[in-house]
Amino acid sequence: MHRLALLFLVLAAGPARAQTVTIPDRHPAVRRALQLIEQAEPATIDEQVAICQVPAPPFKEQRRAEFYRTRMQALGLRNVRIDAEGNVIGERPGSAPNGPVVVLSGHLDTVFPEGTDVTVRREGKLLKGPGIEDNCRGLAVILAVVRALDAAQVKTDASLFFVATVGEEGPGNLRGVRHLFEKELKGRIGHFISVDGEALTFTRDAVGSYRYKVTFTGPGGHSFGAFGMPNPMHAMGRAIARIAELTVPEDPKTTFNVGLVEGGTSVNSIPASATFQMDMRSESAAALDALDAKFRAVVQQSLQDEMARWPKSDVKLAVALDKWGNRPAGAQPADGFIARAAMETGRVLGFTSSAQKSSTDANIPINLGIPAVTLGGGGSSTGAHSLGETWDSTDSHRGTQWALLLAVTLAGVR
Repeated sequence: MHRLALLFLVLAAGPARAQTVTIPDRHPAVRRALQLIEQAEPATIDEQVAICQVPAPPFKEQRRAEFYRTRMQALGLRNVRIDAEGNVIGERPGSAPNGPVVVLSGHLDTVFPEGTDVTVRREGKLLKGPGIEDNCRGLAVILAVVRALDAAQVKTDASLFFVATVGEEGPGNLRGVRHLFEKELKGRIGHFISVDGEALTFTRDAVGSYRYKVTFTGPGGHSFGAFGMPNPMHAMGRAIARIAELTVPEDPKTTFNVGLVEGGTSVNSIPASATFQMDMRSESAAALDALDAKFRAVVQQSLQDEMARWPKSDVKLAVALDKWGNRPAGAQPADGFIARAAMETGRVLGFTSSAQKSSTDANIPINLGIPAVTLGGGGSSTGAHSLGETWDSTDSHRGTQWALLLAVTLAGVR
């Protein structure tokens, strides 16, 4: 491996200025830590399995959080705690404890409901089980980084904070990382690294999303006896049909989906309510807001059209829009500090990584203008978010090495 000094432009207020980023791969302690990670990979995988077999359904991550806290305490991290939102936090002080800190984070929660069988099965290098990659791998990587830093006695300038967040998956709406930036560590984070996902790619830009629950309501009635009144289900159908005809830009990529509908009591009853859930995403905040405005107009127009369809009826319908998901979009310069550091630390380790656009815990800092990336944890996987999720551990140690090398590059090594 070679020591790389990279010149790049950092975007800031006023004229761009040149900075040098040094990858500390030749530092003896760092080299030792990277070696230890490879040697310890079987134990890291065992820990990944152990974490995964502790359930962490949405909004019920407490058992896994408690389990993870004991792991952090056993590693000797300072001030290990579970914060008010449920995040697990441990600290590794640097030589500048009052300066900006570097956070290495993974999320605790899964998409699987309470009662799901989370047993992990092994077939050689292939592991099978719900959540085995997303995000048990990320959580195991974080602990392995702590262990290697301590065993190799790596000393950093900036303090390193190791975090396991709650609420990263859909319904959680990034509640854990929001709390981290808005309350728990507000104003203290200089760089943020999330470990989430497989392979050796990284997320540089944040895909934003809005999620709605839309409910049409009316008095309901008998399908024959009350015929001629506006129907909430028909109003919902009008809205979904109009949504299907919406146009969105290809660049920036912008998408929409109606993924869930419900309502009614029987086939011969005019329903009193009908509900659908809508997901909208975009790489651009402006494009997402433009789609949001179209969507809202469609809903209101559909309500009016359904009532106009039955002019002899004095029945009124209503509609409620509950915006339960709001993940902010954001972008970072391709030649920015953290993006270049992510690519070059990978190159030092012998692989070429590519920047991706995705929705992760890093959405929050990216939107706030705080340098952040999400790294893949190594290995390869299939079937994420399904009961048939698998993870292949071939060369998986490189993901842990990447997380460590990027963290110490950002924190500085004494």
